[in-house]
Amino acid sequence: MAKPKVAFYWCASCGGCEETVVDLAEDILKVVEAVDIALWPVALDFKLKDVETWQPGEVAVAFINGAVRLSEQHEWVRLLREKCPLVIAFGSCAHLGGIPGLANDTTREEILANKYHRSLTVDNPNRVEPRTACTVNGYELELPLFWKDVKPLDAVIDVDYYLPGCPPPTALVAQAVDAILKGALPPKGSVLAPEKSLCESCPLNETKPETLAIKEFKRVATSTPEPDRCYLAQGYVCMGPATRSGCGERCIHGNMPCRGCFGPTPGALDMGTKMLGALGTLGEADSDGTAMALAGTLADPIGTLYRFSLPASLLKRRCIEKEEAL
Repeated sequence: MAKPKVAFYWCASCGGCEETVVDLAEDILKVVEAVDIALWPVALDFKLKDVETWQPGEVAVAFINGAVRLSEQHEWVRLLREKCPLVIAFGSCAHLGGIPGLANDTTREEILANKYHRSLTVDNPNRVEPRTACTVNGYELELPLFWKDVKPLDAVIDVDYYLPGCPPPTALVAQAVDAILKGALPPKGSVLAPEKSLCESCPLNETKPETLAIKEFKRVATSTPEPDRCYLAQGYVCMGPATRSGCGERCIHGNMPCRGCFGPTPGALDMGTKMLGALGTLGEADSDGTAMALAGTLADPIGTLYRFSLPASLLKRRCIEKEEAL
């Protein structure tokens, strides 16, 4: 009996999700024994034309990591959706937009200006910028269109399941592959991770006092948290109350507050506003003045509260007066 085929594809992301597959270590041998990898550009050379030859359903599942920012990425993920019965958003960037999604706090023009004109390491006196088409020595060359927005995967194609995390833990990946092979997947649209908040599984949970009164927000860039005491109680923004568990508390064990890479807890309409609501009840502010002073100590609210989820949030991106095209 032929083994089922799986595909891995990489959009706008750092490559950490690909490392997770490698980090399966000896367990990857079990995966290879159970399935055939039909597409994995990070390891083997594949072209779009190779995927175009697949028959619908020939490849059982596509694990797609990374957000969608380029027209080329959009073309690839639409094709994989057409060919594969199952599509899994693999990692925070595909799930919510991830770190690349913070680019939605600025504009495409600003990004290009910073990259090609303002950087001190760039020598570009003619102010050249990438073009989608040009002619070089008689050859027509094309580049993908750089979209104005970063989008999570489900904003451009239908997604069946989500494997959260930056990157997803190897244990969750192995469990997902096992569930697919056994036909034991939960209802479509499910996040393949526990349905409770990180605070509930946090090893520092018992050190969290019943009542908190945060006088100022601290940053790990300028101070070091106590490793055996609740970070919120110390004044650090820990996204645990608004974040789904299942990561193995990797940041906590590394003496870092939760960053929120597993996405919102079940039922949360917006991760950032849920966390903001939690912080609002914890801040020590008995007047407008003290409230404003406390808020002033929260550096980079967008980058803190929406570090991994801006494109999938209610905000989605910065509001600009003149709407741009794709």
